[in-house]
Amino acid sequence: MSPHLRYPLFPLLLFGLLSVPSQSSAELPFGLQQNAQTSDAVMRELRHQDPQWQSVKPHLPDPATATEEQLETVGDVLRARRFPEDALDYYVYALKRGGGNEVMLMNKIGVTQLDLRHTAAARAYFERAVHLKKKDAVAWNNLGAVEYIDRRFGSAISDYGRAIKLNKTSAIYHSNLATALFEEKNYKGAREQFKIALKLDPDMAHHDGAGGLTAHMLSPEDHARYCFEMARLYAELGDETNLLHYLTMASEGGFDVMDEMRSDGVMARYRKDPRVVLLVKNAQALRSGRASVDDATGKIPPLPPIAPN
Repeated sequence: MSPHLRYPLFPLLLFGLLSVPSQSSAELPFGLQQNAQTSDAVMRELRHQDPQWQSVKPHLPDPATATEEQLETVGDVLRARRFPEDALDYYVYALKRGGGNEVMLMNKIGVTQLDLRHTAAARAYFERAVHLKKKDAVAWNNLGAVEYIDRRFGSAISDYGRAIKLNKTSAIYHSNLATALFEEKNYKGAREQFKIALKLDPDMAHHDGAGGLTAHMLSPEDHARYCFEMARLYAELGDETNLLHYLTMASEGGFDVMDEMRSDGVMARYRKDPRVVLLVKNAQALRSGRASVDDATGKIPPLPPIAPN
């Protein structure tokens, strides 16, 4: 499994050399530990009611006798099947067993902690990973994701930049950097990074975020503005289908696309385009409750796969 985690918008524990916390909330105050552990236990119980768990459970190896590789593989399978609490257990078993790629396991544990929204725990594992291997691009990217989640955008930009210096061919790293730059209102810089990301992976925006080990922040908090900036990027690339798609989402999100397009040299030529006028009218109707979603979106071209460059 690739060492990459994609993470939807919501878009990691520094400890001693030999200590691995068995509880993801170990560094929290006692009262919060209890709440976090109770929540995890409740969620685990609910997930164990899934029939899929009954098909998986009989095949789980004994942690006392399984090899590090077997334990890690089981963790991968459990996480892919949406049993993060159990996946975390097996990754920790593998880490304690030793003999494997410790940095890889640190990243896997960290991103599983992110799946569980345990950002402090995830941060510690990623910090441990970069301490062990300063040139691990995945860990720097993942550490940047934690900074982003904690709204420390300047630190996130720095960490993403280090990841890119170590691996210039990852679309996810450039996309993450773009998202952090967007939060700093550096829209031009964000578009430039998104453009690089799309060149590296034309289907990047269509991945579902499941599995992997590289944290991918899919969109910023101001989603409507983000959609407008993506529309502008696709206008620069001459991709009108995606341009209309993102303009629709921006307008439906309440962004005044017409006013913004008025003073934008790239977008101004589309301001009187009948397709744009229609999508804005439909979005306004949706927001005011005068039309159904089906009525409005049915008139907007669907989003196709992004054509390779």
